[in-house]
Amino acid sequence: MDNAVAELAARISARVVTETTSLVNVSTPSGEIDGVERAIALCTGFLPGWQVTRPACSTPACAPDFLATRSGSGRRRLLLLGHLDTVVANAQHRPAERVGERLVGSGTIDMKGGVAVALAVARACAEQVERYAEIAVLLVCDEEWRVAPFGHLQRFAGYDACLCFEAGEVDSQGRDGVIVTRKGAGTLRVLAHGRAAHSGAAPQDGRNALLALAQAAIAGAAQNDPSGASRLTVVPTVMRSGDASNVVPAGGELVFDVRADDTDAFGRVLDALPAELGGVRLEPVMERVWPAMDARVRAAPLLERAAALLGGPLIPRARGGASDASHLAALIPLTVDGLGPRGGGAHTPEEFLHLPSLERRVAVALALARAAMLEE
Repeated sequence: MDNAVAELAARISARVVTETTSLVNVSTPSGEIDGVERAIALCTGFLPGWQVTRPACSTPACAPDFLATRSGSGRRRLLLLGHLDTVVANAQHRPAERVGERLVGSGTIDMKGGVAVALAVARACAEQVERYAEIAVLLVCDEEWRVAPFGHLQRFAGYDACLCFEAGEVDSQGRDGVIVTRKGAGTLRVLAHGRAAHSGAAPQDGRNALLALAQAAIAGAAQNDPSGASRLTVVPTVMRSGDASNVVPAGGELVFDVRADDTDAFGRVLDALPAELGGVRLEPVMERVWPAMDARVRAAPLLERAAALLGGPLIPRARGGASDASHLAALIPLTVDGLGPRGGGAHTPEEFLHLPSLERRVAVALALARAAMLEE
């Protein structure tokens, strides 16, 4: 490994743990205001001397996002991307705790550990003033639940590279990997409009929304085709219907999680849902569509330069989960994700960051950032 990268990774990894712990100890579920403001105050303190602004969040109900910038004398413009919100509600929040080789707590890996790595990389890169025109750190507050369009694209038009700090991973041989492809993701909600009736005295007068939604779930799931050309997955995840045990349910909703390499494939699911079943009208609503990301070709030279600094291979990887990197990749072709720490249990009470691998993952992020600031 390049000596400068190795020494820097060793020196700053302890601070990454400290800052991750501070951020995890603040509960920041999507939509939270007070907790997010405390987390943003911490991030501001972690970047002394940076210009901090608070652009409006893509989701109006959320606190404003965090944008920190630093200007240099070079030509490259680099965006470091992350999010502060978590999926765990305040009541279930778990503060950071060291358990053996793990730092356990809500959001450790998704993605406050990644945020801490991004801040460390930003500070390190800022020291090389001659290599960049601008470094920006964007931390959003609504990544886990956003259905509105991503609101920050125009600000970063013309940037040279975007690095996103979702969780890191290794391949089956233990080699470090980063994410260069992601499926497009969609949330499909189906509303059912039936008719209520007494379930004992006059069930024939009702139009059962629950039965219609159950059949719609089967019809939609039948389009699941993970080995097909678009690798389409269709998973019914939520169904709600009925309010009383003795009433034919008149309404309800069904939610599908749909993912594919090409979001046009989502149309197959919509086409498979009948407009009416058993007298119940079905109303499908596609609530959000996040684009797919494919930076394999564009990122290959960057990964080669970073691998040379690491002294070992850096493997391009694919991931099915959604990320804001997909939005930026449509604007900044050189977008790479998965630069955060390794860990597991995301979105669960057992969420953890794997401490022994942290220094290596910090080195990966530093190598990629330094390679991205080199003129191509």
